Amino acid sequence: MSPSVVERLAELGIELPDAPSAVGAYVPTVRAGALLFTSGQIATTGQGLLATGVVGVDVELETARACARQCLLNVLAQVHAAIGALDRIQRVIKLTVFVASAPGFTNQSAIADSASDLLASILGERGAHARSSLGVAALPLGSPVEIEAIFEVEAA
Repeated sequence: MSPSVVERLAELGIELPDAPSAVGAYVPTVRAGALLFTSGQIATTGQGLLATGVVGVDVELETARACARQCLLNVLAQVHAAIGALDRIQRVIKLTVFVASAPGFTNQSAIADSASDLLASILGERGAHARSSLGVAALPLGSPVEIEAIFEVEAA
């Protein structure tokens, strides 16, 4: 029997953060049948943003990759808050990764890979997903990365 998501997080030395509060006029998740949509999550921790700025100018690639991992953990925290247990995730449908990018920066997929790889480490084959990675001019509060996701979850 495979380990629970909580056990897998512990094996990886990861503590799931509290679900961040919304920073605008929206809700963190919306459920439609078996689908759970998350609002975009930025790279916040209990101490604030991991970094601010634009990748390729203010933010190095490895810092942006760490930001993507934090965004993913915040996404999972929102899912946990919405459905009560991450083991109720049937599969990840899609990630959309936004990267505040300098003109000419074209390595958004390497940043998104850090979130995708972490998701696979945590959820195994349930974590395989479709993905888009986009370069944008700026993101909320100056975060270098933002991630939104769609999950298939067990019935309520």
